[in-house]
Amino acid sequence: MHFRNTPGYKTMRIDIITVLPEMLESPLNCSIVQRAKNKGLCEIEVHNLRDYTTNRYRKVDDYPFGGDAGMVIQIEPVDRCISALKAQRNYDEVIFTAPDGEVFNQKMANSMSMLDNIIILCGHYKGIDYRIREHLITKEISIGDYVLTGGEMPAAIITDAIVRLLPGAIGDEQSALTDSFQDNLLEPPIYTRPAEYKGWRVPDILLSGHEAKINAWRHEQALERTRRLRPDLLSD
Repeated sequence: MHFRNTPGYKTMRIDIITVLPEMLESPLNCSIVQRAKNKGLCEIEVHNLRDYTTNRYRKVDDYPFGGDAGMVIQIEPVDRCISALKAQRNYDEVIFTAPDGEVFNQKMANSMSMLDNIIILCGHYKGIDYRIREHLITKEISIGDYVLTGGEMPAAIITDAIVRLLPGAIGDEQSALTDSFQDNLLEPPIYTRPAEYKGWRVPDILLSGHEAKINAWRHEQALERTRRLRPDLLSD
C-alpha cells in the first residue's frame, strides 16, 4: 500500500469548479484541510466558472429548453474549464455534486482518499445542462436527500472528509480509524476530565486501566448506539 507521506508519492490534487468561489474560502483554508495543504499532502484549487465563458457579461447560465422554471448552467464554460484542467494532468474522477447522486458515506471517502487527482463541479441555479452529466462527469455525489442553493457546501464537505484521511493530516492517525462509520458502527461514548461533575460520573470501566475490558466495553457501546440510532448500518 502506498502512503502520501512516503518519498515519491504524488500530492493529491483537488480542483473545484464553481460560480461562487468565495463560498469555499473559509472551509478550505483552516483547520485540518489547511494543515494538509501546508504539509504538501494535497493541493486544492478553486476555479471560477465565469473565467471560462465567452459571454461578454460573464454569464454561464441560460433559460431551459421546454419552458421550465429557473436557469441552467451551460455546457460550454464547463467543457472549456474541464478541458483546460485535463490538458495539465490526468484525473481519476470528475465529480458533480447533485441531490440525486449517490449518497456520500465514509466508505466512499476512504476510497476517494486513495485517488491522485479529482475534479468537483458544483451545481447551481436550477441545475446543469444534462449533456455535462452524460459526457463529462464520471461520478455524481449527494450529501443527502435535500436541495441546497448550490454545490459549494457539498464540495467542501467531500473535500474535508477526503483530506482528513490522508496520512499526516491528523496528528493521531488512529483517531480517524475509530471514527463513526469506519466499521459500520457509530462511535462509542467518549469522556474526559473531570471524572465526576455535578454527580455525573464517567463509567468506572474507563478508569480501570484494563485495556481489554475497555475495548470490549467500547465495542458493546458502539453496537448498542448503532442498534438504537442507526440500525440500517448493521444491515450493511
